[in-house]
Amino acid sequence: MSPVSPVTKVARQARVAAILARTQVRSQEELAELLEADGMHVTQATLSRDLEELGAVRLRGAAGSLVYALPGEPGGPGSRPGGVLPSGAAGAAGPAAEGGELGGPSESVKGRIARVAAELLTSAEASANLVVLRTPAGAAQYFASVIDHAAWPSILGTVAGDDTVLVIARDPAGGEAVARALLRLAERPPARAGAGGR
Repeated sequence: MSPVSPVTKVARQARVAAILARTQVRSQEELAELLEADGMHVTQATLSRDLEELGAVRLRGAAGSLVYALPGEPGGPGSRPGGVLPSGAAGAAGPAAEGGELGGPSESVKGRIARVAAELLTSAEASANLVVLRTPAGAAQYFASVIDHAAWPSILGTVAGDDTVLVIARDPAGGEAVARALLRLAERPPARAGAGGR
């Protein structure tokens, strides 16, 4: 019998990121068991590659043991949310840096968003300061996390379901600009040939 869970690399890494965000995981074995409980069988070699690509590191947890954590850099799913970097931090540009709509995230953050958006964003529609993003099933929370941690001054935050992300723009009429910016990032061709969205 074939596995029922999503087998795409992005869906698998989104599941790993979600587990690491909510659970203190001490080993790859423990992570594999948690994924298995979610109906996703992953080999140790694949899991090791996923952790490396996600930039996971081992840090001392609250109980004193080493646990896996995602990177704390702006734009990483494990970084501090809030939309604005501390003053003086790299990437904390003024409100209309380069292109305006993004409010000045760093190039590495834009690259990360572009990569994730190219693989996950299927549509974006705006109304006033709200943007509704559609993703494949199971990917919305990962995509929302990446957006929340991207330090975009023009975005207040997100709410995610299974395949839908609601993005709240800071400007009362800023939804259209945010939607356009995300769609533009999603159109950047991925590094490898793939099913390009529109």
